[in-house]
Amino acid sequence: MKQIPALIKVVVVILTSVFCYSFAISKRNDDGSSEKRIRKIYAQNCSGCHGEIMEAFVDRNWKYGTAPDSIFKSIKKGSPDFGMPSFNNSIKDRDIRKMAEMFVHFIEDVNSYKPKNKLQSNVFETQEMKVQLDTIATGMLSPWGFAQLPGGDYLITDRSGELYRVDQHRNKTLIKGTPKVLAEGQGGLLDLKLHPAYEDNGWVYLSYSKFKKPDSIVLTTTAIVRGKIKDNEFTEVQEIFEALPYTRTKHHFGSKLMFDDKGYLYFSVGERGNEKQFPQSTENDNGKIHRIFDDGRIPPDNPFINDGKSKATIWSYGHRNPQGLIFEKSTGIIWETEHGPRGGDELNIIRKGANYGWPLICNCINYNGKPITNLTQKEGMEQAETYWIPSIAPCGMTMITSDRYPAWKGNIMVGSLRYMYLDRIVLKNNKVVKQEKLFSGLGRMRNAEMGRDGYLYIAVEKPGMVFRVKPI
Repeated sequence: MKQIPALIKVVVVILTSVFCYSFAISKRNDDGSSEKRIRKIYAQNCSGCHGEIMEAFVDRNWKYGTAPDSIFKSIKKGSPDFGMPSFNNSIKDRDIRKMAEMFVHFIEDVNSYKPKNKLQSNVFETQEMKVQLDTIATGMLSPWGFAQLPGGDYLITDRSGELYRVDQHRNKTLIKGTPKVLAEGQGGLLDLKLHPAYEDNGWVYLSYSKFKKPDSIVLTTTAIVRGKIKDNEFTEVQEIFEALPYTRTKHHFGSKLMFDDKGYLYFSVGERGNEKQFPQSTENDNGKIHRIFDDGRIPPDNPFINDGKSKATIWSYGHRNPQGLIFEKSTGIIWETEHGPRGGDELNIIRKGANYGWPLICNCINYNGKPITNLTQKEGMEQAETYWIPSIAPCGMTMITSDRYPAWKGNIMVGSLRYMYLDRIVLKNNKVVKQEKLFSGLGRMRNAEMGRDGYLYIAVEKPGMVFRVKPI
């Protein structure tokens, strides 16, 4: 009988220890050791001015530096002259310290995108293979569009307004007679595509920034023409699309061209910097992906053709500035990339009649650091397959379809203007499972295309150069 009290004492000690441990764990979580708690504090106190996405918020110039103590001081004391209140009395020091540590972690992630060293060689060791860059064209400002002709020569547009033919000996010939463009801001002579039956009909398609000057005011839009090249002249020119309305802005032209396997021509038009008026309305052409026949006629099964008010060429809407557009033949999927502002660049699968949400939903903040919206999703609006924070400024893209790159086959390649690399996106069941930075520091990556010869071609700007990627 004397053993029972001793047993009870042991049980009491064990239960007390468990209770104390559980209380300590609970208190530690209450004290803000978890990332989830700090994110909640940020959402309650900071997101109204800085946006809900902490990772996007840190992508900025820090007035007082990025050391943890500097960020701690900025949050605790504030900057009243710049509209930043003090949180000395509303957030505990330990929470401010944890928030500062998280900010530093995100800042380090942003810095990891920046090229570390100047390139010393044209040979690159990637995760899957070793490749060499072979220069095929130089002496341009910004090589935007690219296509390889049946005989092996290349057609390359320069945003400054020129179309060149480059032969196998790297000789560059100017093609005369192309449309007059406004090569200002983000405008100029932009994308280029050959008709799927080019060998039979010779049609070449160009997108560009068209302009007019009523009453001495310059107005611009995105337009598409097709023509044929004869004796180094762009002839038989036909305008097959003109985006309306014109605007006074000189950016967000979109302009990517793409043919599917049925011969339909798809193309992008940016929202021209007017997110409030254009992308969510189907009564204008801006902030949209469009679909037409190769001669400009409108397919009768377009989603808004019988709407009465909507533009009949629209295939999808709610876009910001799409500058990547490809058709995956094996699946019939249309892939698209578009620029976000600060953070929130997107890779999307484009669906008939779908709304992609800009600017009502996004994973971004504005360039001034203010939130655009506190919503990242909304019923009736599509979610991106992946998005980039920080913003990499995704431009031209392609999908590897050649057996020359067996380890890359089926991968999407996206050029980064901001961080000067080619992003290799690995897919599994149409989901992004991995990304790799290639050719970091080569230059502002303007375009990526597959050639008829099965090689991958990439283009950088300022100075404008085009390279062929050769496996070693």
